[in-house]
Amino acid sequence: MSALESRGRLPGEPVAIVDIGSNSVRLVAYEALTRALTPTFNEKVLCGLGRGVATKGFLPEDSVAKALAALQRFRVLCRTMEISDIRPLATAAVRDAANGAQFLELAEAAIGCPIARLTGPREAQLAALGVLSSIRAPDGVVGDLGGGSLELTDLKDGKLSRGVTLPLGGLSLAELSERSPKKAAKIARDALAQVKTLDNLAGRTFYAVGGTWRSLARLHMSQRQYPIRVMHNYVIPTRDALEFVKLIERSEAEAPTSIESVSSARRPLLAYGAAVLEEIIRRAEPREVIISALGVREGLLYESLAPAEQAQDPLIEAARQFNLLRSRAPAHAEELFDWTSRFLGTSHLEETAEETRLRHAACLLSDIAWRAHPDYRGEQSYDLVANASFVALDHPSRAFLALAASYRHVSIDQEVSPQTRPLASARQVDRARILGAAMRVAYIVSAAMPGVLPRTPMIVEKGRIALLLPSDLAPLNSDRLQTRLRQFARLVGGDPEIRAAP
Repeated sequence: MSALESRGRLPGEPVAIVDIGSNSVRLVAYEALTRALTPTFNEKVLCGLGRGVATKGFLPEDSVAKALAALQRFRVLCRTMEISDIRPLATAAVRDAANGAQFLELAEAAIGCPIARLTGPREAQLAALGVLSSIRAPDGVVGDLGGGSLELTDLKDGKLSRGVTLPLGGLSLAELSERSPKKAAKIARDALAQVKTLDNLAGRTFYAVGGTWRSLARLHMSQRQYPIRVMHNYVIPTRDALEFVKLIERSEAEAPTSIESVSSARRPLLAYGAAVLEEIIRRAEPREVIISALGVREGLLYESLAPAEQAQDPLIEAARQFNLLRSRAPAHAEELFDWTSRFLGTSHLEETAEETRLRHAACLLSDIAWRAHPDYRGEQSYDLVANASFVALDHPSRAFLALAASYRHVSIDQEVSPQTRPLASARQVDRARILGAAMRVAYIVSAAMPGVLPRTPMIVEKGRIALLLPSDLAPLNSDRLQTRLRQFARLVGGDPEIRAAP
């Protein structure tokens, strides 16, 4: 058995980020430094280092002790996971506290390596890079709300403005406002009034980064009974967001029934995060709020990639990883993409560049559930794809990929996830059924093995859907294959036939 097989993961050495924030100290380990990051371990300890910094100027002793204990634990965990590439960073609380430098000395001894103390502009830059790395063509302002500060950075055409830092983090704002959300809103309003970064946000997108805003979005999902639980790229229209944050502010004493979906440690900060978001919306009038689950940590890793790796599509790279680790023959998926491309080239079915990209990903994901019982492959494929940690993918496109993965295994007449189907457009649902039906033809011809599909094209010719079999593969023709070809032809229109290849 090779070293790769024994490790059970993709090539490359693991990497870890230790994020020493104002509210929590977190360890995130990643399988390897790639364009499609895959977390393998994620743990946070709520230390509250920023508690009291805004009013007293010092890191609390009990919080320091708790943070140092967490860092010692993280050091052992990294050793256990055989991670030598550890990249610790510290943010607002440590840079603002009078005893921040003393804490850093102790922290570096605890974790066993140097810690980068980020300036406000540097933290803003990395948060924006995290969004740039994980959302397709972002255009708007990135707001990273931590416990101690808020960073704002304009992002357009892949270019970042110089970020600004404001003392509007949840812990800081709670202390400065004397625990009054109403006063907190006034403080946020005054601080945001002169921020030029927000001047050109009207009609664009506000990208919300940070645990408090993710908690708000989780509550919003619960209220809507949203069918998937993936936070990244979750969209809240501005009017809806404004009404919701006002509700959260009013409900601080009588929390919404879905408050249980938010950790108890996050709940006290919800009203302050809501107050800041409300003032940003009122000040800048963005078109929508999009939640980004990726931020400073991922931005730091993205920055360290070579330009050629940064240019890779993270969705396709992630799908390739799934294909390599889970499919019977990884080369078959690329042949399937070419096979479906050839069919579409002869048909009346036009395809946008984005639809081609999604079809490529769907082909790479088409065989990831083959180890499941046949009766459950469609369901398992759907769940794997719908909940995978893909980035650069909006929720309607995620629904399309999940539907296509499921239709690859089930009859086109079978109902698939009626709760999630409304996320996709009518065109996306139709295309998912067509692609799934095409893959059902391809897999029964090829048995999921490479080398067959290039020799057995399916094309449209004179209104007929023709599957061409060379003489040595002619015995593949069967009732089952004919049934699947008829089902596919019924979807796209045309008379099916299986005939000898020229």
